[in-house]
Amino acid sequence: MSRRAAPALVAITLFVSALVGCSADREPAERVDVPTPQATASVAPPVSPAAPAGSAPEDTFALGVRQLKLNRDGDRPLPVTVWYPAAGRAGGEPASGADAADGKFPVIMFSHGLGGRPDDYESLLTRWASAGFVVAAPTFPKTSRGGGENNVLDVLNQPADVSYALTRVLALDARDGDPLRGRLATDRVAAAGHSAGAVTTIGLFTAGRDERLAAGVVFAGTALGVGTAFAGAAAPQLFVHGQADEVVQYAAGKAVYDKVPWPKAMLSLPDGDHGRALLRGEGAALRVVADTTTEFLRWTLYGDAEAKKRIPTAASRDDIATLDDNL
Repeated sequence: MSRRAAPALVAITLFVSALVGCSADREPAERVDVPTPQATASVAPPVSPAAPAGSAPEDTFALGVRQLKLNRDGDRPLPVTVWYPAAGRAGGEPASGADAADGKFPVIMFSHGLGGRPDDYESLLTRWASAGFVVAAPTFPKTSRGGGENNVLDVLNQPADVSYALTRVLALDARDGDPLRGRLATDRVAAAGHSAGAVTTIGLFTAGRDERLAAGVVFAGTALGVGTAFAGAAAPQLFVHGQADEVVQYAAGKAVYDKVPWPKAMLSLPDGDHGRALLRGEGAALRVVADTTTEFLRWTLYGDAEAKKRIPTAASRDDIATLDDNL
């Protein structure tokens, strides 16, 4: 742990005590009031996403899946699950090692919650992949289920893990013989995460800013430990938060959202909890979240202006969510 991160330990301890097992589908022991983050960023004028104007694929893709065995610094094993658009007929389960579809696909780095694993979120992440994105999700060494040594404070090290994994994933585009050679849009990358993974994601735009990231999706997140000093080039952000969240209060997520100085939107689910809809794999809430985030990613990573116009429509489906749209 760096000296720079040390002052955050007291605050992050309060946070993680509430988030242990945050990605498990179970009732929490208690509700925790998360302190409001301090304002540290100035407001910048709205800008367009970094991706040049273009159109996202209209077709739905078949799915491939593979595992990368990575290790940062020799003592941080980081297996990464990669879902990607595959050749063949759409539908069915992801096929291990399937040939990639033709095209250049943007990359999304996804971070799981405490006590979770990437496959907990497969229903959402495969929807993104079938829409034309390569989704890479590390299993973190000290905050995942079944990871052995559990250290919730290790969340503060995870932004660097994601940056390392991103470098290795993007390198596949130039690796001879790799199934993803020539298939990655290496200049079009987003980060997303749930709960503690959302803290990780926010950290990638603040204290651990990775300038390769053009957009972020934050599910049930707060900025404790990583701060709200959003830095670098403008990167649109989409926050998703249940107003009945029993682990990270809605007000805490909204407070961080309010500090984002870039184009942003917040999808609020009045009856939404800490994100169980992301784990159940079905239902109206998952459809709304999946459709809204997909249109956001099509806009920010493909430069698809029509997708941006569809974001409010996707958010209003079934009248179960509201959208604060400052994109």
